[in-house]
Amino acid sequence: MSVAPKASTPAWPTPPEGGWTADDLDRLPNLPPHTELIDGSLVFVSPQTFFHSRVVSFLEWQLQSVAPVELEVVREFTIDIDHQNRPEPDVVVARAEVVAPEQTRFPAEAVVLAVEVVSEESTSRDRETKPMKYARAKIPHYWRVENERGRAVIHAFELEPTTGTYTSVGIFRDRMKVEAPFPVDLDLTRIKTRRDTAE
Repeated sequence: MSVAPKASTPAWPTPPEGGWTADDLDRLPNLPPHTELIDGSLVFVSPQTFFHSRVVSFLEWQLQSVAPVELEVVREFTIDIDHQNRPEPDVVVARAEVVAPEQTRFPAEAVVLAVEVVSEESTSRDRETKPMKYARAKIPHYWRVENERGRAVIHAFELEPTTGTYTSVGIFRDRMKVEAPFPVDLDLTRIKTRRDTAE
């Protein structure tokens, strides 16, 4: 007599009453890579597109090359905003004094720039939810990168201290030149495939 195996069901973690906390991200077993916490809920990130990966790599290396020594540039690292919010920007610039080899997150007060590259599944989070939370946490600068027909367009924002909200400092297509949070001059046309570069 054969017994058919039982169908397996995903063992998703069941949230506690009141939702997950920022500390839970370090304790929950078998979470997918780059899981975020937004308003006490776990957010699982979809697979990256090639465009997304190329933009993140470009910004990480370009910002590392010009950032002052008192700042660290890291990709895909969580920010401790509050008890129920621990988002993971695609690129983070934080004060180097808070960086330690064993840490898994930055305190929001140490972050000077958060960068999000918009993907299809993250559109509302990157355009609405996250900038509101970053502004509330007093992160001085926020950049949102959009895909316009395969080309990167950066929408740059700076915190307006009297209102506590972000104000636009420019939309950059081919070239991005800004003085804050430190002088940056980026040739955005270099974000392309190797094949396009060789042509």
